[in-house]
Amino acid sequence: MQGDIVSGVLLPAILAFIMFSLGLGLTPADFQRIVRQPRALLVGMLCHFVLLPLVCLLLIKTIGLTGAFAVGFMILAACPTGTTSNLLTYIARGDVALALSFTAVASVLTIFTLPLIVAWSLQHFAGSAQAVTVPVGAMMGQIFLMLGVPVALGMTARHLRPAAALKWEPLATRLATVLFILIVLAAVAKNWTLLRENFGSLAIFAITLNLAMLACGFLAARLARLSRKQSVTLGIESAVQNATLALVIASSVLKDDALAVPGAVYGVLMYGGGLLFAFALRRYAEAPEAQPVSTLRAQS
Repeated sequence: MQGDIVSGVLLPAILAFIMFSLGLGLTPADFQRIVRQPRALLVGMLCHFVLLPLVCLLLIKTIGLTGAFAVGFMILAACPTGTTSNLLTYIARGDVALALSFTAVASVLTIFTLPLIVAWSLQHFAGSAQAVTVPVGAMMGQIFLMLGVPVALGMTARHLRPAAALKWEPLATRLATVLFILIVLAAVAKNWTLLRENFGSLAIFAITLNLAMLACGFLAARLARLSRKQSVTLGIESAVQNATLALVIASSVLKDDALAVPGAVYGVLMYGGGLLFAFALRRYAEAPEAQPVSTLRAQS
């Protein structure tokens, strides 16, 4: 009974609060900004919604991961970028406005993409019988309630009471971070035996996936000739996942705690790679862009 309360009520409520705190930091201008820089958004979408699941699947096949852990990592790869990516982007001196916009758009698109990826993963790794119990339409509705509604409420609160929202947002963000840590610790404690027996292989997988996506996001942005700040931002946005949502999907929607273990592991380890990436590229993001030769000639 206690487990049902945690999985069915507490976890979704914490996730809703985290998404509400994200909404407090967003305005319609954040979405309008995307129209003015569509290339950065499109590259980010490619990395996050195409490359991330494909890289995760490739690593799963290469390492030979199967069953619940394979599905758990695919759930994680299907989740939107984590709200803490905005903090890492700030530390790295990246494009915070782009990070906010990307986080908002990714959270909305995930309502449609995550159920499809999860349903396919269950069928591929766990057998079609289990996949039948997870209707895509119903999952879309649940995800919309957990993501879309809280974000919309947060944005509405900021629109109606902007001064109060700006004052409350930093505290809400810190509280959301603490709640996230509590969720991860609870998942680790609940599945300690399973985690202890498999931590070695899961940790290696999580670190490899994290570093691979940091590199993929950054390099894809540079190949698309985006600015240094935008490249740093998309590297972070491609690798920092909403592990809280992964835990909620596993424990509350699919009712299988084993599926939550990969999300718990990645949710802890991704900050190590993210912080190293942020501090390593901090000066790189601050360096002035090289001017085109034509511009230099004109100046001379």
